[in-house]
Parts: sequence; structure tokens; C-alpha cells
Amino acid sequence: MSKQVLTTSGTGTVTEVAHPLVQHKLGLLRDVTTTTQMFRQLVNELTLLLTYEATKDLADEEVEIETPLEHMAARRISGKKVAVCPILRAGMGMLDAVLSLVPGARVGFIGLFRDEETLEPVEYYVKLPGDIADRDVILLDPMLATGNSTAAAVETVKRAGATSVRLIALIAAPEGIERVHREHPDVHIVVASVDRGLNEKGYILPGLGDAGDRLYGTK
Repeated sequence: MSKQVLTTSGTGTVTEVAHPLVQHKLGLLRDVTTTTQMFRQLVNELTLLLTYEATKDLADEEVEIETPLEHMAARRISGKKVAVCPILRAGMGMLDAVLSLVPGARVGFIGLFRDEETLEPVEYYVKLPGDIADRDVILLDPMLATGNSTAAAVETVKRAGATSVRLIALIAAPEGIERVHREHPDVHIVVASVDRGLNEKGYILPGLGDAGDRLYGTK
């Protein structure tokens, strides 16, 4: 089950996946008592479920195959190939799940940090597939908070030639969704939950804490 979320700007598409399995695992993920090992496993499982939703509109075509018993027409994905681009560092925790479903995807990496004076994102590492313009790009970031880094990552892949971009996040704040869609209304955002909002430090409420720290056991 999923639902479309309307934003105040009225632009862009957001899909909030309300499937019981997604919501069950998200509740475990939010729990402060969840261990690092279990947190990693839950991120992987949630990403698998969200990827199913995020890729449901990929073009397919009919092909002829032979089963062990007879000839038949089957469906296979056609058109553009996929490029998966995690936003470092927390997005790396989602990568293996997507590749398990789309093993032929190319992988790009986008490293960003926030300048503490300007509060603007700064790129420190970018490595993208050379043919990214010919691929459907899936950006990965567990949390869409202010949206500044995500909007910058979208701009990075578009500057490299990408024309089809979607984002998979575990949770999002309305402020982050608005920020991304203000600059990139064509980006489809798929999340497990659109949370209430941000606190004064830019953390999502109720949220799940710092996804990177919980994934890698750092503080």
C-alpha cells in the first residue's frame, strides 16, 4: 500500500509507503534500543521494500522465452539502465539492498558536508558513471531533513547529464520535500514516512536520530 503526499508547493511527487511491513520495520528502526546490527538489517530490509515501489514505473517489454515445458511471452525491463547513487555516508547503508534487486546497475558516489558557517552543502567527493545521462538515477539517503544536501546531489547528477532522477529515503520532513521540489519538481521521492517536521537543530521529529551514527556505531 502507498499513498501520494500533497506538498504545499503543489509540485513534485512524493510516495509514502504505508504497507504494514514497512511501517512495522520503521517502528523498530526508530526505537532507541535497537542495536547497530539490527539497525543495519532494518535499513537493508526497508530499502528493499521501498525500491520495489520506486521502480514500479520502469519501462518493460515483451520477450519470447522457453520454459522447461513450453514457449511463452515474458516481461523484461527495457529502455534506460539504472545508476544508483548513495549520498555519503549514510546512503551507503542502503546500497546493497538496491543492488540485490538491480544487480546490473552502475554505482555513483556523492560526498557532501555542511559548512557550519553558511549551513550550505559542500561537495568533497563525486564519482559518477560516465554514461549517467543514459540511465535512470536512484539517489539514496536515509533522511531527507532540510533538503539542502539532497537538492545539491540532484543538481550534481543533472549537471552530469541525468534527466531521470528519483530519491529513496527512509523518512522525510515536509521542509526537506519542499526544498527539493522547489528546485527539482521532476524528482519522485519515495519514503516510508513523512514526519512532523524539524527541530531547531534541523533534526527530523519524531525521526530516528542520526542515521549515519546508528548505522556505523559512531557518535
